[in-house]
Amino acid sequence: MTNKIIAIVNSSGRQAASVARVAAAVGDHVRAHVNSKDGIVAHELDDLENVTVIEGHLDDRQFVADLFAGAHRAFINTISWGDEVAIGIALADAAKKAGVQHYIYSSMPDHSIYGRGWPGLPMWSVKFMVENYIRQVNNLWSNGIRIGLPATFVYAGIYNNNFTGLEYPLFCMKLQPDGSFRWTAPFHPNQPLPWLDAEHDVGPAVLQIFKDGHRKWSGHRIALAFELLTPLQVCAAFSISLHRPVHYTHSSTINISVPIPPSYHSQLEGIKILFGQHNAPYFGPEITAPDEARSLWAGWRGVEEYAREVFPMEESANGMVWMHDDAETNGNTAG
Repeated sequence: MTNKIIAIVNSSGRQAASVARVAAAVGDHVRAHVNSKDGIVAHELDDLENVTVIEGHLDDRQFVADLFAGAHRAFINTISWGDEVAIGIALADAAKKAGVQHYIYSSMPDHSIYGRGWPGLPMWSVKFMVENYIRQVNNLWSNGIRIGLPATFVYAGIYNNNFTGLEYPLFCMKLQPDGSFRWTAPFHPNQPLPWLDAEHDVGPAVLQIFKDGHRKWSGHRIALAFELLTPLQVCAAFSISLHRPVHYTHSSTINISVPIPPSYHSQLEGIKILFGQHNAPYFGPEITAPDEARSLWAGWRGVEEYAREVFPMEESANGMVWMHDDAETNGNTAG
């Protein structure tokens, strides 16, 4: 795998940045696309050896062609920059034309296809549409020889890093006056949910998929989730790590107290119905976790470790001070 070129789309995002860091560390040449170089992650990647950060727009055909030129592998995680389906199709076509040997696309399910009255989540169903197109490109044959785009599809679990003390919807871990935390969400308290530390674990898992090769993984869907925990179990893990009570409240509503894009508002409305009312499996009925992810990467970081080692640092960066109060209390107790 050493000295291969890996083209990465949306490298300022958690998934893609993780892939870029790990690929560069093992000696691969990373061509990292960003929408703008004006950002902390873009600057960080630009300082790494073996990484070339390229700024551009994915609706620019020449830019996309240059992004894939000479690349052996590609990791794609698109977000809503315009028409995500059109962009996803154009990326796949350009990668095939450039001769990319293994194309890993970060997809998500469309629950509406299962005929159970489940709604499709708008920000996921577009990814599933792109996945279906890539599958068509993957299955192209000529004179008995496959000439398509060898592709693997990864489905990311819920990011551990989604939790925040800030007033963001769905994963606000809200500090209470008594020093405890409370998470309020529409997920059933005993519904198993898949969890992923995207920054820590996506890169190693994806690099192992590349190492195994498309002959093993072409056409496969892989759930990138290393734990299945219910909301009650997640709160218990946080409580152990933070040494304070952490409670879960099951609510049929999602509190939205900050401005959010209309597309995310529609996503949240769908989540309330899909998981809050139907209690649907997160990845749908066909994809299971976490065995396949754990077979790819044994050094994963679970929710409990994240809550202990990372969450306080992220909260401090967000201006929270509760972790400093803990340190003072522990110091006084020790004395």
